[in-house]
Amino acid sequence: MADHIKVRPATGTWVVRAAGAVIGESTNALELVEGDYPPVIYFPRDDLAMAFLDATDLSSTCPYKGKASYFTIEAKSGPIANAAWSYESPIEAIAAIKDHIAFYSEKVAVEQV
Repeated sequence: MADHIKVRPATGTWVVRAAGAVIGESTNALELVEGDYPPVIYFPRDDLAMAFLDATDLSSTCPYKGKASYFTIEAKSGPIANAAWSYESPIEAIAAIKDHIAFYSEKVAVEQV
């Protein structure tokens, strides 16, 4: 793993809300800290209402994490495009985030409760 990336269990209970609706809650979330960026919470897929997340065609590549796939959230008020991402096959050094999804905090609420 790159020295500037740390993955550890996120303490407590975390929720993600989209358009006011809770679409996930977890006590098994992971916190990824990369350099000077704010920490990002990764939720296990099993703790998310995956029926509200639709995979999109968007992808990007990070040299430290691998290829990211994106999801649109189908909220009652309408779709929230590319609001979440996942590394389906992350680089081995950060394999812990496999089967986890992170969310853009400017598009949805991610908070510790």
